[in-house]
Amino acid sequence: MELEDDVHNQQMDEFGTIIVSAQGLRELNILAGTSVVEGDDLQRELEGQLGDMLEELPGVASSGFAPGASRPVLRGLQGERIRTLIDGIGAIDASNTSADHAVSIDPLTAERIEVLRGPAVLLYGSQAIGGVVNVIDKRIPRRVPNEPVHIDLLAAADSASNLYEGAASIDLPIGNNFVVHADGSYRNSDDIDVGGFTVAPALRAEILAEAAEEQAEGELEEAEELREAAEQRDVLPNSFTETASGNLGFSFIAPGGLIGFSAGIYDTRYGVPGRPGAGHAHGEEEGGEEEGEEEGEERVSIDLRQYRADLLTEVELGDGLFEKLRVRAGYSDYTHTEFEGEEVGTVFDVQGIEARAELVQSRTAPVRGSVGVQYFFRDFAAVGEEAFVAPNRTESFALFALQEVGSGPFEVEFGGRYEKANIDSVPLGLSRDFDTVSGAIGVTYGTPMGLRFGANANYTERAPAAEELFSNGPHIATQAFEIGDPNLAKETALGGEVFVRGNVGIAELSLAAFYTSFDDYIFLSETGEEEDDLPVFVYLQEDANYYGAEGQVVLTFSDTNDLRLATDLRAEYVRAERDDGTDLPRIPPLSLYGALEAGTGPFDARIEAQWFDEQTRTAPFETATDDYTLVGASVSYKPFASRPGLTLIGSVDNIFDVVGRRHTSFTKDFVPIVGRNFRISARASF
Repeated sequence: MELEDDVHNQQMDEFGTIIVSAQGLRELNILAGTSVVEGDDLQRELEGQLGDMLEELPGVASSGFAPGASRPVLRGLQGERIRTLIDGIGAIDASNTSADHAVSIDPLTAERIEVLRGPAVLLYGSQAIGGVVNVIDKRIPRRVPNEPVHIDLLAAADSASNLYEGAASIDLPIGNNFVVHADGSYRNSDDIDVGGFTVAPALRAEILAEAAEEQAEGELEEAEELREAAEQRDVLPNSFTETASGNLGFSFIAPGGLIGFSAGIYDTRYGVPGRPGAGHAHGEEEGGEEEGEEEGEERVSIDLRQYRADLLTEVELGDGLFEKLRVRAGYSDYTHTEFEGEEVGTVFDVQGIEARAELVQSRTAPVRGSVGVQYFFRDFAAVGEEAFVAPNRTESFALFALQEVGSGPFEVEFGGRYEKANIDSVPLGLSRDFDTVSGAIGVTYGTPMGLRFGANANYTERAPAAEELFSNGPHIATQAFEIGDPNLAKETALGGEVFVRGNVGIAELSLAAFYTSFDDYIFLSETGEEEDDLPVFVYLQEDANYYGAEGQVVLTFSDTNDLRLATDLRAEYVRAERDDGTDLPRIPPLSLYGALEAGTGPFDARIEAQWFDEQTRTAPFETATDDYTLVGASVSYKPFASRPGLTLIGSVDNIFDVVGRRHTSFTKDFVPIVGRNFRISARASF
């Protein structure tokens, strides 16, 4: 992973200001944290879902619902408070509807992944209170290759899930101005290996107690099934994944700008591990049994397909106040089917469009930045006996601006956003309108020695999501009965951050502390009651506070071709609680990370360890999580000095095969992390 703010590979001036290349931000300095994964780091950390890929970054955790569904958690915030983008446009799927829904973005074809925070996130929506994860790929070419054809290839396999995956992309210039792009990927994995019992100790004790009760009542078969569920170990049943994707795009690129278009498909099927013994609480069902499932339970799986089209236009405007007009749009047709055994349970259909137009100001002007408009529409329908969200439509229109002034040691960045949203459900006869206003300001001071000190403040208003308003029913995939509140008010957040980053001698560092106070914070809370034999979760609204700190320090002792030697140290902590002091659910614990990296010539080796503290600050009806430590190692090799585009990596994760559980996960008590895993990968670019 790169140091936060990507200090290794990006431009830095003498005052420590870093220029990032996120779509829509490449002309701006980012005053707050920007973490980047690309190149060898992208290959080494490659996973099928974004949450698992990014969780080693400071301030980032994984929702870890299942191997097929894992979203990023930024500073303890997830779901509707994190925007996940493809080149600046939303995924336009159902991933924010529920934790068991996958993000319809394929990391296998990503060129670069950026995690953005600070004033700049206002460009992307009021839902980005926690930050933005921007996946940059090449589906729409932005330059004409200087070679007859450019090809990227990737292949990988592992031992813990019998994974095999591959991806390929090609960029073909036609003449001097036209480029055609095509890419595709495939990923297949079996049920994952784990380091011990799949079920957490407290839940095991509960299931064994139920087994004893069944035994006492003479229900011998049921008692034996419960005992088998409690003693399940070494393999996590129903945790398979299979994913395929493909994109075809083209661009016309001229000195005065470009216009490009792409169309693609993302198709995935994955298992949703069930709570052991839950089938007995619901009553036995017959049929649909497969090897590895508990008798009387139906295995839940999800089959998801998205068709997507994207447009990018950039027009150079000359030397005036505005130097460029950029238009970006995306359209999605998304279908997501939840199966119970072989039977269709619930079908989710989403059709949506997101479009934005930005005027980018001249980089030589006293005030730099961009202003723009954004439009979003989503038509959502869930059909089935267990459709827990009523059909609904969301439409929003926004105006935004981000500006930067100053040069040399002092810089100020400020932005604002106005958004008007309508959320309605015709079957329920409900319609809500929201007007939200958000703003942020940040200031930095750069020292000649290479450090930059800064602070930013932000005020954000967020309209409730349709799922928070209109949910009311059983959701078998998450094994919960979810109840929304159609009278929810908009959520507001007032926050601040102080930070320091840059270079001091052999050290590159990025340190930050943050605090956010929420009014009418919306969250999903367990009530302790049951409905249809499922635990009831309701959306509540109370004041809450988030605060914490994160940091990374890289010490480079030698950086020559004969010897490269560096250490990488990271830490993060977040606390979240209601105003009455009650802890909020699914907040990541304190974690510490350390790595030693050494290389010579074409070889690089890395050994790393990450410790996760126990999490005992729990919400009502939430269980605590034990601490654990992960140790991993990797070796990379570039066999041809004349062709540095070929990289081979061998790695082993979780060397000591420990059982760990992510406190951020709804399923932590029966979905542990992957056990010891050997992995090989090859990446070529030519």
